[in-house]
Amino acid sequence: MLNTKFPGIARESTALGFGCMRLPILPDGKINEPEAIAMIRHAIDSGVKYVDTAYPYHGGQSEVVLGKALKDGYRDKVILTSKLPCWAVQSHEDMMRLLDEQLERLQEDHLDFYLLHALDIDRYHKMQALDFKAFYQDALAQGKIRYTGFSFHDEKAAFLEILEDYPWQMCQVQMNILDENNQATIEGIRRAGEKGIGVVIMEPLRGGLLADPPKEVREKYAAFPVQRSPIEWAFRYLYTMPEIVTILSGMSNMEQVEDNLRIFAKASRESLSAEEKQLYAQIRETYLQRMKTRCTGCEYCQPCPRGVAIPRIFQGYDRSLLRENGSFKEGYEKIVASEADASRCVRCGKCEKTCPQHLPIIRFLQEIRAAVTA
Repeated sequence: MLNTKFPGIARESTALGFGCMRLPILPDGKINEPEAIAMIRHAIDSGVKYVDTAYPYHGGQSEVVLGKALKDGYRDKVILTSKLPCWAVQSHEDMMRLLDEQLERLQEDHLDFYLLHALDIDRYHKMQALDFKAFYQDALAQGKIRYTGFSFHDEKAAFLEILEDYPWQMCQVQMNILDENNQATIEGIRRAGEKGIGVVIMEPLRGGLLADPPKEVREKYAAFPVQRSPIEWAFRYLYTMPEIVTILSGMSNMEQVEDNLRIFAKASRESLSAEEKQLYAQIRETYLQRMKTRCTGCEYCQPCPRGVAIPRIFQGYDRSLLRENGSFKEGYEKIVASEADASRCVRCGKCEKTCPQHLPIIRFLQEIRAAVTA
């Protein structure tokens, strides 16, 4: 396991972190607790030193299950991160109330990192007005948190403004082969590194799209002199960057845990070759030319008031575009049968306000519906 360090922090981390947003679920949608706990503990036993959750993951149950997994001495082996749901904060007092609620869910007396969750510039200005800095000062003084940070979904200018406003110790950003010039951007990550702010990566596989690439991408990988799986290529793109401390993987079964452990057991900080950089540029172009929505499946848009299964529609459609002669007609018919299709959308806009990718969800829903029902 590749061990890493956050700048200015004594605790050791690892290049692979366990993200608890996509834990295994049962048919009723609840977390499969025994399997999830076994996966988390196996990862920690195998060297993983960083675990990440948040207030809304799995409808609030991610923190509960993670707390159970960290019993029996496992808490002492990891850096534990959770996040303040800024959208739920309406007053300064709400911040400490929510932190206390999360600590109760986790059955812990403190977190290591506590992040302002899913910041865009408007949300950040709201948190400034509610004096999040004084809240952090109090939470640190009371020992309820050890370090501060933020997770981010907006444009580069917003990222740089937030980065410069407070002595952050960590930032969590979306980055992968496809997002080099999107959201925080590579330039923003480098600026964080220059400021001594540790970078944690989310969506390294772009919601799973990079794990199951189209034929053209597989052919490009197969033609390269060094053979790696698509998942390993995706992780390698990130762990060679010196600014990145930890890469979160939202593992959903034990097979994924084992595969990630195998990949990161071989990981090193060596620089990418010119040939590898050229390969990544070709892969990026191939994907972006064929995808429509570029949805990551984060489910921040859920639940829809009308029951529209937005991530299922978007990811299903994008994956059909990436397959040779792919069609989403049959998949969409199943969504219609479950009464979760785009025809139920009443254009209320709630989804677009919460989408961290800032996707034109309403327009995409109607365009996809038209394309698959024609």
